[in-house]
Amino acid sequence: MNTVRVCENGLEAKNIINELTAQGFEHDDIYLFAHDEERSKDLTDVTDTGVVGVGELGVLDSVSNVFRKRGDELRAKFEAVGLTEAEAEQYEKVLDQGQVVIVATTQH
Repeated sequence: MNTVRVCENGLEAKNIINELTAQGFEHDDIYLFAHDEERSKDLTDVTDTGVVGVGELGVLDSVSNVFRKRGDELRAKFEAVGLTEAEAEQYEKVLDQGQVVIVATTQH
């Protein structure tokens, strides 16, 4: 099961992550996405959330991401944490608008 939340900035993200951890999600099961790779990395570091890596993506997708456009990479990461292809497309469009997407999952 996934919980997906959308916010505008790091402060809102931090508040949402606090709510999710209060609901029982572990920090390693909460993933933060932003369209800009540096913003995503910075917010992930500040909020101490999980990183979508080889464990979630698998080796083949992880290597493939090196050659993908950012939108394709983000959709692959959304799917790796349990979103459907349609949901991944929907939330990638949200990222295009400059918003931040947080996904909390119980699949791991």
